[in-house]
Amino acid sequence: MTGLAINPTAGDSTDAAAAPAAATRARPMSPNQRAWARFKRNRIGTWSLWIMVALLIVSALAEFISNDRPLVAKYNGEWTFPVFSNPPETAYGGDFRTPTDWSDPFIAEQFAKPGNWMLRTINPHSATSTDYFQKEPNPAPPSSRNWLGTDSLGQDMVARLLYGFRVSIVFALALAAIGTVLGIVAGAIQGYFGGRIDLTLQRLIEIWSSIPELYLLIIFASIFEPSLLLLLVLLSLFGWVGLSDYVRAEFFRNRGLEFVKAARAMGLSNLQIIWRHVLPNSMTPVITFLPFRMSGAILALVALDFLGLGVPPSVPSLGDLVKQGKANLDAWWIIFPTFAVLVITLLLLTFIGDALRDAFDTRKS
Repeated sequence: MTGLAINPTAGDSTDAAAAPAAATRARPMSPNQRAWARFKRNRIGTWSLWIMVALLIVSALAEFISNDRPLVAKYNGEWTFPVFSNPPETAYGGDFRTPTDWSDPFIAEQFAKPGNWMLRTINPHSATSTDYFQKEPNPAPPSSRNWLGTDSLGQDMVARLLYGFRVSIVFALALAAIGTVLGIVAGAIQGYFGGRIDLTLQRLIEIWSSIPELYLLIIFASIFEPSLLLLLVLLSLFGWVGLSDYVRAEFFRNRGLEFVKAARAMGLSNLQIIWRHVLPNSMTPVITFLPFRMSGAILALVALDFLGLGVPPSVPSLGDLVKQGKANLDAWWIIFPTFAVLVITLLLLTFIGDALRDAFDTRKS
């Protein structure tokens, strides 16, 4: 009876082939990779992040999407790019050296001639342009000329919403960034050094936070001309107080850990210990609350614009559209799209904040 031949190297080759795959699967992930994996597990937060990124890209390209000036124009063989620099009317056969009004029927007739043409944007309206040749009284309902109608000043609603969204997001990002930096600095000093420094700064912060912020805004709005920069400075003076408490608590907890004591024993300075060791391990509340701080900044800007304490009328604002919607209750095309933009923006930021909270929750595998 003949026995079966067994290849003694077959099992070894199989094990050798499976070893790299097993090693790859068993390779440990870094804390950042684990946080990103927990973030991606939240599907709503992930989709909200990509939608917000897409909206930011669209709003950044607002001049190339909604503009009363064309992207490219060719007149009598000469090429111009009005989207970057608007030539005077004399460059296109007009009589005045004023900036070209591209909704003027005379300009349209000039470019209707053979050899002349222009490439308009998708929505041929800007946030501050008024169509004086419109037949409907303002605010005009939606039409093929104005997809979402016009506001009480005759300005296109699509353009006002697009540019107003960009102003709100840029303002929220700037306010959140400044407040985050100030909150980290104040909380780090209190939490790391403690003692009299902590007690003194805590009493000063309590006194500072007791100043009525709204009264201060009213006083400065009556003295200075309203602007985004003025609002940013005034709101930044108080926007860091809440975050500093969380950073202070994190520094209190982390300053007594073993790796901080080892770094201090190695002769590292306080600034080096804070920057290299304590701060990276205290950023969880900072990152988690960032989307919610942006939501609060957007609501603050909308509320101040609604009260007339915000940006000047020349700056597109969602709060100004809310105020116009209140004054024109029959013009539903003003309040409903503005309300929809605000709700969608705040919901996206809230979902992103929830996903970030889950990502930095180390209790979740």
